[in-house]
Amino acid sequence: MNSNDFLKAAVEKVSRFKALIITISIVAAALFFIVAKFKTIQYTSKATLFPLNNSSENGGPNSLSGLLGLGTTTQNFNVDASVNIIELTKSRNVRESAALIKLSGKWNNKTVAELLIEEANKHAFPLIGEKIKMPTDSASLAMTGGQLLEPSLDARLNKNGVLELNFTSTNEELVKPVSEAIISTISQFYINLKIEKATLDYKFTLVKIDSLQHALDSLDGRIIGMHNSTLFTPVDKIQYSLPKDNIEEEKLRTTREQDIAINNREEAVWRLQKITPIVAVLDKPNPPYQVKKASSLVYAIGAFIVAALLTIILLLWELLKQLIKAEISKAMSKSTKA
Repeated sequence: MNSNDFLKAAVEKVSRFKALIITISIVAAALFFIVAKFKTIQYTSKATLFPLNNSSENGGPNSLSGLLGLGTTTQNFNVDASVNIIELTKSRNVRESAALIKLSGKWNNKTVAELLIEEANKHAFPLIGEKIKMPTDSASLAMTGGQLLEPSLDARLNKNGVLELNFTSTNEELVKPVSEAIISTISQFYINLKIEKATLDYKFTLVKIDSLQHALDSLDGRIIGMHNSTLFTPVDKIQYSLPKDNIEEEKLRTTREQDIAINNREEAVWRLQKITPIVAVLDKPNPPYQVKKASSLVYAIGAFIVAALLTIILLLWELLKQLIKAEISKAMSKSTKA
């Protein structure tokens, strides 16, 4: 079979089955039109976040900004911290923690996970889409909620180093409270880290103060012992003692270290009493939201074209195989003659 014969046979077969091709294409277009209509509108919020670094904490080597890698000169997430904050926002820990937050008011104190599950089940495709069973324990509820949040959550840094947080939902009223729950979870993570750091500093200073006090008591004991053991009494009853300058200097140095440790303890206590959110919301996730909806007409036209092409290919499959075999035979015969 040559190419001319193939074209004639193909045109003849397509003409003979054109009713079938059109019918299949129309059915596919109608199906995708219905799917597009059923596909609900998606609402996306946008919030921008930046760190709050207290000036009093930026100067020291143990500052919180240095601990978190937020920098000491700029009010943004620098390159070193960019991966950390983005990974934190998208992490399973943050998603599952946010999923267990309860929303009051019109949401009847339901968790974010429960509301996401209800929303997903509401838009499950009839007879095809499988509905999600509501978990009975908090661990399963957190895991399911975290999985539902994953495709709806996006985080990236803009050119100014400010974190942009986007959340997408099919329920317009649910976008803002869920976004705020995620932001609250991120902020609470840093607060907990700040509390943990201050607590560790406080406990360390207590141990150091006790150790230095023990050292001072030991030095005093050595001075008293040396004083009692190195006295000698001449005829004129005048008492002499050996020099203790080195011990006095060591005691003075230890006393200074103890004073510094006590100041550090007071600073750690002050930081524990002054725990504030270090992530501020520059732009809140308020409406108007970015709205996205699939075009039913585009879906239908695309489905019609694709279905028609696939049907034609299936109808001409045998002819295509014959043409391919003929071309291969011609090529082999030419190579043999050569």
